[in-house]
Amino acid sequence: MRLANGDAFTFRSEKPLAAVTEITVTNIDANTVQVTVVGENALPTVELFDDNVGLIFAVASEEVATQPPQTPPRSEKPATQTPQETPAAQQDDPIELVVTGEQDGYRVPNASTATRTDTPLRDIPQSIQVVPQQVLEDRNVSNLTEATETVSGVSPGQQNLSPASVNRVIRGFNADGNFRNGFRDTDRFANTAIGTVEQVEVLKGPASVLFGAVEPGGIVNVTTKQPLSTPYYKLGLDVGSYGLYQPSIDLSGSLTTDKNLLYRFIGSYRASDSVVDFANSEVITIAPSITWKIGDRTNLNLYYEYIRSDVRPFKADVPVLSDNTFLPRNFFSGYPDIDFNTRDTHKFGYILNHQFNENWQIRNNLAVVLNSTQEAYSNFNNLVDDRTLQGSSVSQREYNINNYFGQIDLLGKFKTGTIAHQVLIGFDANRNVENFESRSGAGPGDLDILNPNYDTSNYQFVSGSRFAFYEPIQSYGLYPQDQITLLDNLKLLIGGRFDWVERTFDVVGKLAQEQSDSAFSPRIGLVYQPSDTVSLYASYSQSFTPTFGANPDGRAFKPTKGTQYEAGIKADFLDGKLSATLAAYQITKTNVTTRDPDPVLAAQGFSIQIGEQESRGIELDIAGEILPGWKVIASYSHINAEVTEDNITPE
Repeated sequence: MRLANGDAFTFRSEKPLAAVTEITVTNIDANTVQVTVVGENALPTVELFDDNVGLIFAVASEEVATQPPQTPPRSEKPATQTPQETPAAQQDDPIELVVTGEQDGYRVPNASTATRTDTPLRDIPQSIQVVPQQVLEDRNVSNLTEATETVSGVSPGQQNLSPASVNRVIRGFNADGNFRNGFRDTDRFANTAIGTVEQVEVLKGPASVLFGAVEPGGIVNVTTKQPLSTPYYKLGLDVGSYGLYQPSIDLSGSLTTDKNLLYRFIGSYRASDSVVDFANSEVITIAPSITWKIGDRTNLNLYYEYIRSDVRPFKADVPVLSDNTFLPRNFFSGYPDIDFNTRDTHKFGYILNHQFNENWQIRNNLAVVLNSTQEAYSNFNNLVDDRTLQGSSVSQREYNINNYFGQIDLLGKFKTGTIAHQVLIGFDANRNVENFESRSGAGPGDLDILNPNYDTSNYQFVSGSRFAFYEPIQSYGLYPQDQITLLDNLKLLIGGRFDWVERTFDVVGKLAQEQSDSAFSPRIGLVYQPSDTVSLYASYSQSFTPTFGANPDGRAFKPTKGTQYEAGIKADFLDGKLSATLAAYQITKTNVTTRDPDPVLAAQGFSIQIGEQESRGIELDIAGEILPGWKVIASYSHINAEVTEDNITPE
């Protein structure tokens, strides 16, 4: 009976129809609203009834005898039968109301990443943090790395060429790419347009039970903005230093009067220079989507997203002089006409939902992501007399990474005696195909750092070598899950996933290598809630990642395995306006490859699978409203990550 962020509310409508001056809805407390109808000359007729879709509060314009307005009864228990258009004042039993509304705040009560169902965070026996839309807007984030800066245990990893694609490290382990609406969004460097993101959900710890082959630290999943039934129009313009400017547009509404066909169109253009001479970048985003209400129980969402990232130049290293001083930061040690990175990303697909009844539904997703990248860069290998860069070389690479994902889920609710179950049975298939080709050769020549000549207008790449490979990876997963309510304050989550992975690595001029793997990833967790504001939880989960390659005797490597033990407490404060999660965990990753102890075999590039890595830590995340108008999001983490077994890393 309150807004999602816990605030009270008042709604007022003036002169909504003839003979009615005003209708006011006032939130009294968490269980009660007061509806007041003021007639122009007398009190209109007010009726309360159920039309099998929802509770209807009807106001007629006919005049009746004047009497004080009535307050609707408190929703203490659900009605046992459908009211038959009886005036609200004559209802004998209270009626339970289910209120929905838009999320507006720093505190998010529910998320779907951890279970693939819309589940309260306090019922999930694993740490999951949500960065909602208001936080993204208030911080004016420009990419996913900035969006996750306020989440404990998450830090930037390897930076790729595109400003929209940066890898992340979660709990000491590299995160395997991004996920979009619950499915894999190609490789870890995939472009992600922050303007199309509604909120960011970070699931910490092993997530293979629902998402297949991933590193044990966790995943980042974004939920995208969906078409709205009410008109929405937003124009934006961001400007900043180094020539940054970014106009954007976001339009949404209904294409039909019955609101069965909704649309949304998001577009933006971002351009920026840099502290380094010649460096600049451009990012273009176009993202239309449509939601079609096919029937009362069936919805179809179609979407397309195009992102083009153009970064010039590719690299900007600054040489160190003999006296350990540096050249000015704006010096570019390369050839601007050669160095570049251009990436085109197309994302499209559909999400189809059908409800059989109130308890059972089926979901079907299809997602395609096509990535095409072209890049070139120049290098120097020597600085002579603090003046001349020598030994120039150039490289050129082209690669396409295309991902095809399909999924079908069956969701249901039922009871066995007094025990309630919410089950999920799903199957998905994923095909990721990478084509790679590179060439290299001698560069244009020496470069005088005091008087650089960047003219390479007549330059052509000299082919000195060529390397190319084709790598398709096909995976299938079957996953059952049960969310069990043993008691009102005791909940059990149990699930597992069977995965099958097939990979081919075909290098031009060599014999193709093939490898097949399978793995089972379990998860079990228990939540005990001693009060309505506190949840204590503990969980055990595993993950896996295929390790491609072979031992010296030809045996294929086993998948790496991540095992996590986690315990924590989740609590709400200030009447639910402020939430906090405190988690402690230990993750152990085994079957890590390390150099073969035999020097001869190690020189030939062979490895053995005896490595082990471990990460332990404590995390605290806080989000919500501490005072009216004062909102906070804060985090702290302490991570102790180390290599526990290895033939290379010294003890």
